[in-house]
Amino acid sequence: MSAFVSGQELSRRFYLEAIRPILDSAVPGLPHGAALLGRGSEVLGFDDEMSTDHNWEPRVLLFLTEEDHARYGAALDETLQQKVPPRFEGRQTKYVVHTLRGFVLEHLAFDLDGELEPRDWLTFPEQRLRMITAGAVHHDGVGLQAVRDRFAYYPQDVWYYLLIAAWWRIHPEHNLVGRTGFVGDELGSALIGSQLVDGLMRLCFLMEREYAPYSKWFGTAFSRLPCGAELTPVLRQVLSAETWQERETSLTTAYEVVAARHNALQITPPVPLGVEQLWDRPFEVTWGDFPTALAAQIQDPAVKQFVDRWPAGSIDQVRDVLWFPSERERLLRLFD
Repeated sequence: MSAFVSGQELSRRFYLEAIRPILDSAVPGLPHGAALLGRGSEVLGFDDEMSTDHNWEPRVLLFLTEEDHARYGAALDETLQQKVPPRFEGRQTKYVVHTLRGFVLEHLAFDLDGELEPRDWLTFPEQRLRMITAGAVHHDGVGLQAVRDRFAYYPQDVWYYLLIAAWWRIHPEHNLVGRTGFVGDELGSALIGSQLVDGLMRLCFLMEREYAPYSKWFGTAFSRLPCGAELTPVLRQVLSAETWQERETSLTTAYEVVAARHNALQITPPVPLGVEQLWDRPFEVTWGDFPTALAAQIQDPAVKQFVDRWPAGSIDQVRDVLWFPSERERLLRLFD
């Protein structure tokens, strides 16, 4: 059996050996971009031998300027259909000719000719932002990397707002791990604990300024974050705990680690940690007022309005319901 070749490397070879010679012959000197972006484990760099059993083939996205696409697009597509080999390194080939504007419209329902506003950022599915900014660029003569850089990560004040929402996703639920367990509902306590693990992991992606992928690769991507090695065993303890007391102790440790990482970012004054016992109940909840500290740093008036109007809860839950790009218009109305 031949050694596994990653999808990104296969795409690179396919472009250089099969696509590029045809372009140079048919339209010499035509400015273009070539990349592997969009859907697929290989775009995220997580593909392995098992990934090759479906929807895994040598593929390339070609990008032309708007003018060249209108002038050469149809003829170039016909030429490629005639000359691109149907198979490359034993696999069926695939390519698509795009414009940058058309590609972004298709994936984010955003027009590159417009200005990015805070409400745009808050309605882009995070996993789709990763699909555009991950992958591999094989050639860029049309400003492809500049577009990727434009979506590289959230603007600072939007980032602060998302951090606020992520902290609020954790705090209100923390005491419920003990409350449910106290009445003998260890299953309910474990379920809340798993939701808090998910919330802490998402908060870590934000702190590391890295878009989280979809569920299949969420844990894998988390393990590769700078904080992954330290937090993974602690979060496993939360998930494997058999009693609410063990679960609560492990969650407290995880919270303290994440809190220390927030303070290490130095984006707010240091936030002290305390332990609360709500209504003198026997449940210890670690808390630091990170949302207030973050809110004080926000300067953009539009983002300040979001904080004042919608200070708690994660908008990701809404985005997950309406995740098709065509649904983004509905999400935008939430911010009007």
